[in-house]
Amino acid sequence: MRRLLVLGASGLVGNALVEECKDSFDVYGTYATRPVDLPEEKQFQLDISDMDKMKEIVQSIKPDSIVSCLRGDFDQQLEFHRELALEIENTESVLYYFSTANVFDGDFTKDHSEEDSPNAASPYGQFKIECENMLQNVLKERAVMIRIPQIWGKKSPRLDQIRSGIESNSIDVYSNLECNHLTDEFLAKQLKYIILHKLTGIFHLGAIDMMTQDTFIKELVSSLTDKEINFHYRLLQDTPDTYYFGLKSIRNDLPESLLKTNREMIDDIVSPYGPL
Repeated sequence: MRRLLVLGASGLVGNALVEECKDSFDVYGTYATRPVDLPEEKQFQLDISDMDKMKEIVQSIKPDSIVSCLRGDFDQQLEFHRELALEIENTESVLYYFSTANVFDGDFTKDHSEEDSPNAASPYGQFKIECENMLQNVLKERAVMIRIPQIWGKKSPRLDQIRSGIESNSIDVYSNLECNHLTDEFLAKQLKYIILHKLTGIFHLGAIDMMTQDTFIKELVSSLTDKEINFHYRLLQDTPDTYYFGLKSIRNDLPESLLKTNREMIDDIVSPYGPL
């Protein structure tokens, strides 16, 4: 069975990946403070600043695939991934790196596909571009970029905020921001398919359609409660212009069963909750 190492396995996405993949791979995971649902001998506490420990883990496992779900200080993350890339440079390990729609947050004039050149204005987006480029320079086709939009899930902080907003009867929404979304569990299914079929390159994952942020939130809320909620409408950048922040894909690698709309994502998020 192929060995899969999930860096940051205790987070929202990392945990979903462990659950989705442990029947198809020999799964190992790292965590910062909270252990994960894996046998004790297959999980490792790892601080992002501990390069020696990272190398020791990689050398002992010899993973076929590594997924990075790590968070933390940008400079530390960049150095960690540089050392990781150099560690596996002369192996056959493939690295799947989670990037973000923010690599395009310097251009809100359109939704962006895998063919578009990144253009970031935020420090977060610029950091992700730098890390993408570094990994591709070192590992070439063995660095697979997984760009994702906002991630939701039944245990996500975003859903917790919505449920708190329902309780307080106050939720802020943007009416001029168009984007798409994704759930942790569906992302895990998509990535498992990508790994199993040894697909390479850059992937834009997310709902296959776009929706304004206020519409998405209002439909999500209406699926959670019958209460009349006070929505506070905001304008991104305080202008009425429409801002496009969606990740669209021109690839056709994924089967129809691994493609969903924003409304289908909402259904996945609220099930099995039902109305509050």
